[in-house]
Amino acid sequence: MKLIVTGGAGFIGSAFVRMTVSSGLASVVNLDKLTYAGNLANLAPIDSSPLYRFAHGDICDAEFVANLIAEVQPDAIVHFAAESHVDRSILSPAPVFETNLRGTFTLLEAARQLKVPRFVHVSTDEVYGSIDEPHDADEDYPLRTASPYSASKAGSDLLALSYYTTYKMPVVVTRASNNYGPYQFPEKLIPLMISNALAGRRLPVYGDGQQVRDWLYVEDHCRAIQSVLAKGREGQIYNIGGSCALPNLEVVKRIIKATGQDESLIEWVKDRPGHDRRYAITSDKVSRETGWEPQMDFEAGLQYTIDWYKTNQAWMDAVRSGEYQDYYRKNYAGRAGGAASE
Repeated sequence: MKLIVTGGAGFIGSAFVRMTVSSGLASVVNLDKLTYAGNLANLAPIDSSPLYRFAHGDICDAEFVANLIAEVQPDAIVHFAAESHVDRSILSPAPVFETNLRGTFTLLEAARQLKVPRFVHVSTDEVYGSIDEPHDADEDYPLRTASPYSASKAGSDLLALSYYTTYKMPVVVTRASNNYGPYQFPEKLIPLMISNALAGRRLPVYGDGQQVRDWLYVEDHCRAIQSVLAKGREGQIYNIGGSCALPNLEVVKRIIKATGQDESLIEWVKDRPGHDRRYAITSDKVSRETGWEPQMDFEAGLQYTIDWYKTNQAWMDAVRSGEYQDYYRKNYAGRAGGAASE
């Protein structure tokens, strides 16, 4: 099997590429622009594999995309590439719409013209917005976006599904909850808290810290995508959750305990605009139709992730230099030090 994976140098995309290539499930061409969170060091474990190839390019470049698809003739495209950070989308909305909408359109159109047999569009539970207890969102739940990022992802979901309805293109959409694990860029809640805690730095927490998120270990997410790639029905949406809903503050406290730090490191900062209070999805459909279930317990996954960051300081040092530091200062200026996103 031959795959084109977009955004394969990012956190989730690289986990999917590593898992797919290491297992021998398919050969992979990784199409990535290498923006701030794209890091080829994430692919070091499989970089020399004959099943892996890197293609440096922009998913918004129609000619490049079409030429690559025509050359590779993939059995499927798995589309991870996206501007995926909420805070960045609030600071500068234009890039999320350029990449997440125009880029998705460019890929879909090229895949349609060249008759790619399968297109998996990877999205997020954030498109459902904040959900009041005790409800969980299934795949038919209304979309209620609250940030430029989630709006751009909802738009790209609908665009992908329209290609199925209009052109009968073999599209499947997945919507996952919050991922965590090794190699995650340290702007999201868990890696930011881990890296700060290990260094004895302040742990900035938005608002009252009671925003609830469902946590999904990244390799569980990748196994789910592989299941949907193999068994998912065309034109369908599949939620992928970790069945582990926790307030952000509880996650921070668990990281503090696991790293041997003190809760005095917590720093309360002003909440971000439009911050959704609670995300909650049900994964019954993907479990029923593909047999997938999450395997990683949160406590075990969190400890493994902490241990990975402890033993990969060189990776962290490289990632946290340069552009990321500029972003961190700009985003959190005037907010009593800093803030964490999930």
